[in-house]
Amino acid sequence: MPHSDELLWGAVGDISRLAALLTMAELGVADHLTDGPLGTAELARRCEADAPALRRVLRELAAMDLVRPAGPDAYDLAPRGTALRSDVHDSVRSSIRMLGEESFWYAMGLLPATVREGSSAFVKRYGHLYDHLGADPALSRMFDDYMRRRALPFTEGLVKAYAFPPEATMVDVAGGKGHILASVLHANPQMRGILLDLGHVTAHAERTFAEEGLAGRTEVVAGDFFTGVPAGGDVYLLASVLHNWDDDDAVTILGNIRRAMSPDGRVLVLEVVLPDDAAPHLGKDIDLRMLAIFNGGAERTREEYAALLGRAGLALSEVVDLGSGASLIEALPV
Repeated sequence: MPHSDELLWGAVGDISRLAALLTMAELGVADHLTDGPLGTAELARRCEADAPALRRVLRELAAMDLVRPAGPDAYDLAPRGTALRSDVHDSVRSSIRMLGEESFWYAMGLLPATVREGSSAFVKRYGHLYDHLGADPALSRMFDDYMRRRALPFTEGLVKAYAFPPEATMVDVAGGKGHILASVLHANPQMRGILLDLGHVTAHAERTFAEEGLAGRTEVVAGDFFTGVPAGGDVYLLASVLHNWDDDDAVTILGNIRRAMSPDGRVLVLEVVLPDDAAPHLGKDIDLRMLAIFNGGAERTREEYAALLGRAGLALSEVVDLGSGASLIEALPV
């Protein structure tokens, strides 16, 4: 069989493997196998699943080396499958569940329609992502956990790779529950932080800072970054924010920051930066999800980010590779 055919048929098979992976995550198979192997019937009972159907999925999962046969009609968790456990630091369970959630699955399945029409089929059916999440508390909690875990390697890279100015005040714009800001403040004891996000998010951030012992060094502000951001900050962080918006909206956000920042302040943009070549890259995969889920959301190249920053009165000064596919873009006022 020609090599190109292997690649194409491999991609066709990926839909089945992804569905098996989603089933493993949704049913909590890894959690149930944490203490050792189980027979398929007992595992199905614990997962509240149909045993004959689960048996067929386990066969595929074994071929993916996520579970391993452990006797007649029994399976154990393979080392690779440990990442599907809920209780491990680098768990990907919530990420897989989120990407397989009904509306996200719909978005990717309707990507041809999105490309044909030039607007998101997801938005047409469900509205803007954050409105959709706000209307479904369970889905919102799953998305928050997905984002928190997705941010862990980026946050660790940020704290290690970037030298924050001492005694600076950092404004985390659209900072969510505050986990990134908390990590930066723990690593830089002389810094203070301000978190800006929508009103229904701020209580979660306040709780995070209280639990982390940072309430005295933080301020939480409810607001809309399209209207304005807290003034006078030394460092403004935009972590996984700009890729949700089209160029004009991104410039509006950056422009509001430019007007609010101190004269010697800086802007830090934490995003995936697309390479200019045709090599495989995580950002190219994520970019298709942005295309499917948002109207105008996109991953961008270094040059494209430089152009956005320039339109907002900022100049790109440095791009730092944080590992795990993410980069930190530093920009200074012109």
